[in-house]
Amino acid sequence: MSLSSSSSSSSSSQKTWIVHGILAGTAIAAAIGARAYLGGSRKFRSRVVGIIPARYASSRFEGKPLVKILGKPMIQRTWERSKLASTLDHVVVATDDERIADCCRGFGADVIMTSESCRNGTERCNEALEKLEKKYDVVVNIQGDEPLIEPEIIDGVVKALQLAPDAVFSTAVTSLKPEDGLDPNRVKCVVDNRGYAIYFSRGLIPYNKSGKVNSDFPYMLHLGIQSFDSKFLKVYSELQPTPLQLEEDLEQLKVLENGYRMKVIKVDHEAHGVDTPDDVEKIESLMRERNLP
Repeated sequence: MSLSSSSSSSSSSQKTWIVHGILAGTAIAAAIGARAYLGGSRKFRSRVVGIIPARYASSRFEGKPLVKILGKPMIQRTWERSKLASTLDHVVVATDDERIADCCRGFGADVIMTSESCRNGTERCNEALEKLEKKYDVVVNIQGDEPLIEPEIIDGVVKALQLAPDAVFSTAVTSLKPEDGLDPNRVKCVVDNRGYAIYFSRGLIPYNKSGKVNSDFPYMLHLGIQSFDSKFLKVYSELQPTPLQLEEDLEQLKVLENGYRMKVIKVDHEAHGVDTPDDVEKIESLMRERNLP
């Protein structure tokens, strides 16, 4: 009986070591594979294009890209800030409207005309990417209504995607002001311990039992900038809309609902997007305070 017990114990021990060996071998193989995939990290996803999708029609603010902010069209201010990002090899505007196209050409931007059938900015970026002569590894979807976007944030999301081969998408968040907690125009985000997105919502997340904003909790506000692996961008456009995406009206949820990984970086940035006409005056006041040209 003791022999049988000893034999059984030995067999169990051997199986345990075999399992551990397989797991260790898998981990080593994955590490080697990731390193090979990165190609020394310098060449991995190295060619980057910034695309600013812009449309004239908007239910909340028609003609928003052309609204003047201290004398310059908002789309021009966004383009000028984007050109300062060191990781971008090229910056273009993608639009379906000739008024926007004429304006952009007037201040020197390259413009790609896209169809009116694009359902969102990501699909517009994909169509523009297909029409570009050069090939790119990473596409940065730069929101045209962020005239004060910091070049460092653009560089940050690009580098985050370059360093995360298991992710197909990267974006940025910043601290959410308590007074914006219940504003549906301020999109909130929660991430896991490794910096990958769990969920985005127009509602307050996480939501506590009191039903009130907890001023001590570090809520995160999503900044509109998004970076895609160019191969995945084509896949994204072929994916059908998903329930959560449609309910929240947030296109990044289609990425998560289909099981893809999204890297999130946190930055110190005051979000100054233009969602409504009232936001224009706020932006101009802020620019005067900071003596921005």
